[in-house]
Amino acid sequence: MIFSIHCYYLSSPMDAVLFQISYTLGDIDKAAVQFWEVLHTYRIFAFSGDLGAGKTTFIHHLCDHLKVEDVVSSPTFALINEYHFREEGKDSTIYHLDWYRLKDSAEAINAGMEDCINEAQKGAARCFVEWPEKARELVRGPYLWISIAPESVNERNMTVTLIN
Repeated sequence: MIFSIHCYYLSSPMDAVLFQISYTLGDIDKAAVQFWEVLHTYRIFAFSGDLGAGKTTFIHHLCDHLKVEDVVSSPTFALINEYHFREEGKDSTIYHLDWYRLKDSAEAINAGMEDCINEAQKGAARCFVEWPEKARELVRGPYLWISIAPESVNERNMTVTLIN
């Protein structure tokens, strides 16, 4: 098996791109560990990519790394899943939001998604948002825009950009 994780950490504050990584599905756990090591101080993570790009899969492996106590699954129909993990000896909350089915931002607000974003901005939770393009105006900076693109059936490229 070829180990194919490649990370690039861009340290200049002038760079909008904070992190880039290429990984195979066999190395996704290692990619999730490196992702969290570099970006764990952020609260809002907006995962963008085509259908089947691997957004939910990456989030699942990230939650495995964090030892999330709850069952991690796609919130496509529930719209919001809430997970818990221990961080620095305290209970921490992750809101996993899926905006794929949303018609507009009003629908997201009615579903309570704006409250989840506000909790994350106050530092009381973290939000992992899939399909943020559907109601981008609800996600206010600073947050991370994570683009996932399939390079092949088994390989993904991820670029993480800080949005202020």
